[in-house]
Amino acid sequence: MTLKVTTMKPKLRVLIAECMQEISSFNPLPSGYDNFHIERGAQMLAQRGLNTALGGALAVFEETGIEPVLAIGARAGSAGRLSAAGWKRVAAEVLEAVAAPAATGVDGVYFSLHGAMGADGELDPEGYLLTETRRIVGKHIPIVISLDLHGIMTDRMLRQINGVAIYHSYPHVDFASTGQRAARILHRLVTEALRPVIARVVIPALVRGDELITKSGCYGELIREARRLELEGVAMSAGIMIGNPFTDVPELCTQVIVATSGDETLARNEALRLAREFWPLRHRMQGKLVSLERSIAQAASISGPVLFTDAADATSSGATGDSNLILKGLRDAAYAKRVLAQIVDPGAAAAAHKAGVGATISVGLGGALDPGRFSPMQVTARVRLLSDGRARLETMKTRLDGGPTAVLEFDNFTVVVFSLTLSLFDRAMYYANGLDPQDFDLVVVKSPHTENHMYDAWVDNNFNVDVAGSTSANLKSLGHTICARPMYPLDDAAVFEPVATLYRN
Repeated sequence: MTLKVTTMKPKLRVLIAECMQEISSFNPLPSGYDNFHIERGAQMLAQRGLNTALGGALAVFEETGIEPVLAIGARAGSAGRLSAAGWKRVAAEVLEAVAAPAATGVDGVYFSLHGAMGADGELDPEGYLLTETRRIVGKHIPIVISLDLHGIMTDRMLRQINGVAIYHSYPHVDFASTGQRAARILHRLVTEALRPVIARVVIPALVRGDELITKSGCYGELIREARRLELEGVAMSAGIMIGNPFTDVPELCTQVIVATSGDETLARNEALRLAREFWPLRHRMQGKLVSLERSIAQAASISGPVLFTDAADATSSGATGDSNLILKGLRDAAYAKRVLAQIVDPGAAAAAHKAGVGATISVGLGGALDPGRFSPMQVTARVRLLSDGRARLETMKTRLDGGPTAVLEFDNFTVVVFSLTLSLFDRAMYYANGLDPQDFDLVVVKSPHTENHMYDAWVDNNFNVDVAGSTSANLKSLGHTICARPMYPLDDAAVFEPVATLYRN
């Protein structure tokens, strides 16, 4: 009798790493290592089931039987440029974590990135990390990344990767599905004999405003075309990255990315087509701002609730969060209805915690972090509530930490005061501190946009208020000095001659 000997095919192993931060170059307060939340190895499994890129990717790897080799997850909230010391430590820890499992052999790499990092001395952190990761794993191991559509894909990044998945929604809700798309691309690359090609078309335009809302704006119409290319199998991935106009780096731009399983002509033609369709729409994709004075006057005449969007101090885009310009304007104009607002001011929060609930304190509110733009407004307020400033984002369910937090009441104002800058693009921190926005007549949100159901669905009007800040939609006011020029709308004379650059790694 002849015995048949079978050998088990070794399980595929994929290294997983993450490094995410979005910065505003116009925020004067640098960020550092302490801004990052670090998860190592099995700690990264905390993202399983969450609406995050890692959460989505993990689900696909489990479904396809791929062994995830968990290296490191390093995530920081949006902030000012990362300090040289902070970047050196973050980069060293990320690459050390990548090198350890790589030494034992992996079949692929999934790297979750944002794309709008920036550090003192390194204006392309993602490009550096990918270059070093490629050096560590070798030239034959496929690397697939996921990126925010506000990221800035650089030539150096494209020269290292074999695939990419880009967010398709704004406001962002597709974190997990983007991770799933990236994981499926990587699965194909480690199981099929593919030679993918990526086409890139750079568009000299920076955009902002309501037309970027993908459910309703003209940008969304083009994103749906990119999604169609993916869903119909025409492209492995496609997207339109509009960059973060507040991250002033050499390759800041809008760009179209189309990747195919090997068809160079298809990748080139589709990228050029989408870019040509985008360019005439750049005028529409600008912020439509309303002066503070006009916003207040109109709000006073509206019977229902209104929203004041303080996009210039959008903490989720890298601003400090300590602008009090809208609060000052409302008080100076004697706006009499109930106002709910948020602000970052560690000194005011500390004074409230020291005094205790029910106490009355006199403090300077605002201007604590960006004194060049904002000066403190003196208030005498009652301490209504104190908290540890912790909550979870509504959409992603990831943690928020505003540090010691206080709710202050003065006149007709209720203000949540944080010690730390944190993302404020939903209602989580209002709810966590016992406040329901629908109980107020005017609500201030430090974000350019929120999901429709959070505010726009029930307010009578949303005023995009024109005030100063490090993330102002008035892009000409910011003072870009590093990005390529000419660039619309910084330069009215910017012209577009579409050229597709192809990458085959």
